Amino acid sequence: MNLYRANLQMVGKLAVVALLMFAFGYGLVPLYRAICEMTGLNVLALNEQVVSAGKSTAPANSQVDQSRTITVEFDANARGPWEFRPAQRSMQVHPGELATVMYEFQNVQNRRMAAQAIPSYAPQQSAMYFNKLECFCFKQYTLEAGEKKSWPVAFVIDPKLSKDVKTITLSYTFFEVGAATPPAPVVSLKVDAIGTEGT
Repeated sequence: MNLYRANLQMVGKLAVVALLMFAFGYGLVPLYRAICEMTGLNVLALNEQVVSAGKSTAPANSQVDQSRTITVEFDANARGPWEFRPAQRSMQVHPGELATVMYEFQNVQNRRMAAQAIPSYAPQQSAMYFNKLECFCFKQYTLEAGEKKSWPVAFVIDPKLSKDVKTITLSYTFFEVGAATPPAPVVSLKVDAIGTEGT
């Protein structure tokens, strides 16, 4: 009889422990969310807060220089019988801001081809501040006859770029692999109204 009673006590203790563990696990989610909201440690929790006007209360990206705007011009050069162009000719970006542009390509020949692109920048000094996070450049692509492709270029301009630079031209030369590699295109420089080179 004592063994039966001891077993019942053990089962009761285990049931209490199991209930406490379940309650602790269930309460962790709101507790974690409350701590993150108070300390600001979890940006995802902050992004979930939406005010009645529909705007997020998440803090602004402090790495974006809102006081400056740079015009980025997009250029495309095809060395061969195919079509290659940017989806848009230019865009306005703030230094530190993530931006994306699409480039479109079509093999208009009646045969398969392999090709790749090389980039160039104007002014040349902007190359070290033009950070591409995603790019089709320096990769070889095989396209069937008549095939169309669209490729993204995601980039961020480093806020350390000289404030004299108001315009950057990103130019790609697309050429067939196996043919002679063409020289980088020469991009003409424009002079800003204040007399400094701006592209």
